[in-house]
Amino acid sequence: AGFSLGQADILRRAMGKKKPEEMEKLRVKFLEGAKNNKIAEKKAEKLYELIQKFAGYGFNKSHAAAYAVVCYHTGYLKAHYPTEFMAALMTTDMGNQDKIVGYFTECRDLGIKVLGPDINESGKNFTVVDRAIRFGMAAIKNVGEGAVESVLAIRAETGPFKSFYDFCRRVDLHKVNKRMLEGLIKTGAFDSTGAKRAQLMAVMDQAVEDGAAAQRERDLGQTSIFGDELSGPDTSATLATPPLPAIAEWDQAQRLKYERELTGFYITAHPLTRYEATLKALSTATTVGLSDVSDGKEVKICGIIASVKSMITKKGDRMAYLNVEDLHGTVEVIAFPDLYKTAGDLIAPERLVRITGTIDRGDKGTKLRGVKIEPLADVQTQSIKRVQIRLTDRPGVSDQLPRLRDIFTRYPGNTTVSLTFSMENALEADTVPLPNHMISPSEYFVADVEEVLGKGALSLLS
Repeated sequence: AGFSLGQADILRRAMGKKKPEEMEKLRVKFLEGAKNNKIAEKKAEKLYELIQKFAGYGFNKSHAAAYAVVCYHTGYLKAHYPTEFMAALMTTDMGNQDKIVGYFTECRDLGIKVLGPDINESGKNFTVVDRAIRFGMAAIKNVGEGAVESVLAIRAETGPFKSFYDFCRRVDLHKVNKRMLEGLIKTGAFDSTGAKRAQLMAVMDQAVEDGAAAQRERDLGQTSIFGDELSGPDTSATLATPPLPAIAEWDQAQRLKYERELTGFYITAHPLTRYEATLKALSTATTVGLSDVSDGKEVKICGIIASVKSMITKKGDRMAYLNVEDLHGTVEVIAFPDLYKTAGDLIAPERLVRITGTIDRGDKGTKLRGVKIEPLADVQTQSIKRVQIRLTDRPGVSDQLPRLRDIFTRYPGNTTVSLTFSMENALEADTVPLPNHMISPSEYFVADVEEVLGKGALSLLS
């Protein structure tokens, strides 16, 4: 409107220092410039008022320059050192579950592996190991920083831990208590020793007693009858390791449940990963995008209920606040009494659901006012009307077709399947729905197809 962007910024900053009569002169000059540039007078006046209002609180150029430099530096680091950059972010926000969930998703999108805690590789914070990010031990609940530092010091001085018993014999059990050991076991920190998590939980008390006895002898400066100094760095090597009980490992659901309880995240896998194609088809929004949705608008989100806080209203009705997580982050959902009455059996941790709700934006952030809660598996079976599978014109496709046909046979249902053949020169050919092949688009069907064709080869259409 007669000013360049730089001049407009100068004008904005100058407004805070000008007297009323000077401000009027600026207005006249601005409106004249707008008229010369064929801008309507009313529009120019409105723009001037906006600039004047913004002058009261807007950033000046020094702020803008500083933010630009920081933005450039972080952009450079993320582009050239993505693994190190993400590890630093996760360490910085270690106590912020919402942000860490988003970082986990971003790491997956960038092809960066996030490895679970390991007693012989983890540091206190998130660290880079072989182009992957290793989970920090201090990020586990009930694991204190002081105890972690003592473990790291012993590991650096006497070498890696060979077994759970070796660990208990060498660390300071005055600092490493049973709650910390339980957290390390349940999050898989001892998996690399070859022991099962269920086995270690079964012998934890015995191993602690064994370690305490070894430490008492070490403190007394005793030696074994063979003359081996128990106070040396290889003390545990001279002691026999009791056998672990022959019991089955926890199933994946149980392992993930413990990981979630103790870290706030699913580390080795995510219950929603096999539903990724379903989430795209059946959701209208993700948790990370809710802040951009207008207040009061209805959305559908698919996710897993991470936690539930129930309460009784003044009228004696039950309601709940749900923390729901998808592959991008978390959101709080309010289940008022009417919804609780119809979907109370679905309101429980670890349930996979689709939630229909309206955006409720307040001082404490964006929430969802729940309208409907449905089991995700049921919605998937009922809502998906057609499955589109993409095949590329490459060697091996003739071997893939018989394998696909076997998968179709294993999952009979009422949903049609069609194929898209991608050929050279960006040509594509779609088939009509395949005759005699109606399937059930369950998460297992999706997983089997993606095992043959790769991730993203399948689209679920409602």
